Amino acid sequence: MPAEKVQFLGRDKLLTVEQIALFVAAVAPLGVCNYRVTGGEPLVRRDVPQLLQALRIIPGVQELALTTNGMLLADQLPDLVSSGLQRINISLDTLSETTFRTLARREGLDRVLQGIDAAIAQAGVEVKLNALVLRDVNLDDIFGLVQFAKERNVPLRFIEFMPLDAERSWTLSRMVAGDELRKLLSKRFGPLQPLTGVDPSQPSRDYEFADGGRVGFIDSVSQPFCGNCDRLRITAEGQIRNCLFGTEEWDIAKLLRNQAPLSEVQRVVRLAVSAKHPSHGIADPAFQPPERAMYQIGG
Repeated sequence: MPAEKVQFLGRDKLLTVEQIALFVAAVAPLGVCNYRVTGGEPLVRRDVPQLLQALRIIPGVQELALTTNGMLLADQLPDLVSSGLQRINISLDTLSETTFRTLARREGLDRVLQGIDAAIAQAGVEVKLNALVLRDVNLDDIFGLVQFAKERNVPLRFIEFMPLDAERSWTLSRMVAGDELRKLLSKRFGPLQPLTGVDPSQPSRDYEFADGGRVGFIDSVSQPFCGNCDRLRITAEGQIRNCLFGTEEWDIAKLLRNQAPLSEVQRVVRLAVSAKHPSHGIADPAFQPPERAMYQIGG
């Protein structure tokens, strides 16, 4: 993913572990049972293990997951898993150090690969890899990434480039649609067989290769799955978002900081859910991307 012009929030603006746990305690009784810690890069927060420990004991919480760029993962992995982490998604857009520096604007591919292998070797945690493909940067890397994942027997998911980059460099011509990727991969590795019995609310369309290996496609732009989307997001400073591409936010921070009754938190959550639009509207000529970039919202 192209490097973002990251804007850091002051620590006093971030929700604390206790405040995030209060939010989860409010929404879990409403049927929200799976939670993902994401970013930005969540592992820059030193208290992620404490957050996981606080969430896993809340009644109704079933699954705790994490999305990470992998650079800090190897050292923190034991504490994360012992704290209750069950699933890890790791971003891997290239196996070339040169291309990695182009995308991340820093070195560190070796640390990402160490994090991936450490996660795979860790018992009790499910690992998936995520790759974002840009036509002018890493399209040629898709075959090596698939082979890498096949050799390690981990699923790899390709994510379409979405208009959520901080530099506003998104164009349709730079995006590689899932259909094109499926054709390219089928030509190289053989036919892709669709997996059945997959949770319809998950964003990925998953396939298997005849000789082994699993690959998924999150076609957010070319084939929106808004009708099945059941996700909510809460930002680091306490704003509820009902869509990645939405322009509305519901401020929950004050309620959480004042330890408001759970019913008050639930009221605001219901307002956010009821305002969810049927489609993200990227194809609409009048579409305007949200002011927040992906790193400020969470994937």
